[in-house]
Amino acid sequence: MIENDINKVTIVGTGFVGSTTAYTLMLNGLISELVLIDINATKAKGEAMDLNHGLPFAKPVKIYQGTYEDSRDSDLVIITAGANQKVGETRIDLVHKNTAVFRDIISQIIKYNSPENTLILVVTNPVDILTYVTWKLSGFPVNRVLGSGTVLDTARFKYLIGEHVGVDARNVHGYILGEHGDTELPAWSLTTIAGMPMDVYCSTCKSCNDHQNRDEIFNKVKNAAYEIINAKGATYYAVALAVERIVEAIIRNEHSILTVSSILQGQYGISDVALSVPTLVDRNGVNKVLEVPLTEEEQKLLHHSANSLKEIIKDLGI
Repeated sequence: MIENDINKVTIVGTGFVGSTTAYTLMLNGLISELVLIDINATKAKGEAMDLNHGLPFAKPVKIYQGTYEDSRDSDLVIITAGANQKVGETRIDLVHKNTAVFRDIISQIIKYNSPENTLILVVTNPVDILTYVTWKLSGFPVNRVLGSGTVLDTARFKYLIGEHVGVDARNVHGYILGEHGDTELPAWSLTTIAGMPMDVYCSTCKSCNDHQNRDEIFNKVKNAAYEIINAKGATYYAVALAVERIVEAIIRNEHSILTVSSILQGQYGISDVALSVPTLVDRNGVNKVLEVPLTEEEQKLLHHSANSLKEIIKDLGI
């Protein structure tokens, strides 16, 4: 249910991810106003022009290049700005460069937007650390700041399982948890097809050789971004669709369960770090972080992921 007729979204950063996100939001017809902000104002203006020329084929939406002042009273601010991940570079390698960028961005966002009216969605990598940085710098409540987290990783997980066993990916249910990056983990114990746990389904499927295929699937998920970057320089189509899915859950007040990155406050015995776990998402952002039953090994891996991120956060002086 949409709570009001005016849905204003601001995207900060009109690179590959930001501009593709703007395109997906234009097509979904859920928002009425879209502001594009970039340090390169000419680039943002060009993207707005290009999108506007496609409006005769889409539902009406006001799209324009603007300044941070134009973002005033946004329902949602999406941050995609920052240095891109380069060939051979990990998401964590980006942390110091993009933390510096975020100090300026967040100061501008909170100048014109209040935590009562605005949600902030972080997409820039390393997304978990920058979600935490955004929460700290903005002073917004924990439920009003979230990151795109492992929503894309989870989609990759479902797609690759579906491809392997010959099932529509939409009928595969499972999660990638933890960091959106090298310490993420697959929640195999929660993965189901047609309501059947993976172990049960695999016993009838006969497509797997013990857990060898599972390891291959997960490694493909974890390394997908590196492979795509090596091939074409950047990833943006799938991540833009993942962001669109999160925006849809927010704008439509869906109470959808998504693996967004949010600030944990004792869930799973983890605190003071942003991490991806199944989360109820609605018009207020993070409605509730769900504590799903994990195996002992999965819990151990989740804690390892959290601790790895905390070590990096310590050096940021936030």
